[in-house]
Amino acid sequence: MTFNDIKWSPSEKKVARSAFDAALQAALAEIMAELKRRASAATTPSDMWEIEDYLQRQRRKIDQMFDYRYSQLILVFASLIREGYLEQNRLAGLSEDKLEMIRSFLAYHARA
Repeated sequence: MTFNDIKWSPSEKKVARSAFDAALQAALAEIMAELKRRASAATTPSDMWEIEDYLQRQRRKIDQMFDYRYSQLILVFASLIREGYLEQNRLAGLSEDKLEMIRSFLAYHARA
């Protein structure tokens, strides 16, 4: 079975969307807090450009990490849990097969 073969029920899609959106908001809130900290500490033009560089790096990170394609969600959720943006309990309502795949990826990365 490949990730493209995984079927998502309507109720699982709702759980997935809710968990994904919550994790995205957590990540964006973290970036926003850091942006405010950096902006308030900025005193030179080079500080301003460093903030721009920071925002560009964070944008790329968000774009790479948050991929809402059903074929990618198992990996995305495992990554978001590992990064601390998502609690596993937010995924209650997904099938046991999907949860087991996520746990397997987490266990693999914990060993690596």
